[in-house]
Amino acid sequence: MTRRRPLAHALALRLAGTSALRGLERLGWNPLRAPGVESGRMGRMSEIDGMGTARATCLLAPNPSMMTLTGTNTWLVAEPGADEVVVVDPGPKDRVHLRRIMDAVRERGQRVGAVLLTHRHPDHSEGAGEFAAMAGVGVRAVDPAHRLGDEGLAEGDVVAVGGLELRVLAIPGHTDDSVAFWLPADGAVLTGDTVLGQGTPVLDGGLGDYLRTLDRLRALVADEGVGTLLPGHGPLLDDPAGVLDQYIAHRRERLAQVEAAVAAGATTAREVVEIVYRDVDRKLWPVAEWSVQAQLDYLAERG
Repeated sequence: MTRRRPLAHALALRLAGTSALRGLERLGWNPLRAPGVESGRMGRMSEIDGMGTARATCLLAPNPSMMTLTGTNTWLVAEPGADEVVVVDPGPKDRVHLRRIMDAVRERGQRVGAVLLTHRHPDHSEGAGEFAAMAGVGVRAVDPAHRLGDEGLAEGDVVAVGGLELRVLAIPGHTDDSVAFWLPADGAVLTGDTVLGQGTPVLDGGLGDYLRTLDRLRALVADEGVGTLLPGHGPLLDDPAGVLDQYIAHRRERLAQVEAAVAAGATTAREVVEIVYRDVDRKLWPVAEWSVQAQLDYLAERG
């Protein structure tokens, strides 16, 4: 299991709700940095609610913030004409949103066959138990603390509901319990917060895991012809290869800067911050130390 950093995470969330967010990209993870509308990788923000593929439809939760972008994307996934639907990430404990999900399922003439979580963060998981009780089903998650019922989720599992096939991919890094759901029939992958519709995510897991996950997703795109990424926040991405190449380059560029600082004599995260982020507002240095420590841990793992 990857070491968690709850105090740093709380600090990041607090800073991200203030004007300090403007400096967070200098630290390597501004969640609002977009790849650019002109790139064709993202739709317009007004189109997030209701966006999707032939089998996956987004219902946007009303929880916009600096860290959740326009809100959490809840996904309804089903075979066309099927009686059952899979609900991925019911979102926060917001009864209006949870009722809206249930109403949308009923309006489609369907019933909920399964509730799945991409990871433990409350903006994705907090409403899952209440929604599952409304629907009369369990909740499947990697983390036992977030399950309702006996079934979990693990690498290689296939969720089969109403003729639908979702393949479970373990993709640790954003969190140690993160999973993606590969929807082969649509050439799409539901990525949770591992790949966002805008910007790059904060890591609540290990950098080494995250880099391996990005490489794995990039290989999946190349080998299986994945054409769409369906994220946990922000618009869908229709250039998976370009987005993942950008993610990988961004992380490795930041790592190289940290490695250079160590080569210049820095021995602690604070000393690296003083070199790499010397022109960044000092109020952001504690968050920078968190980010740098993850990179130092990775460098130590590599020896």
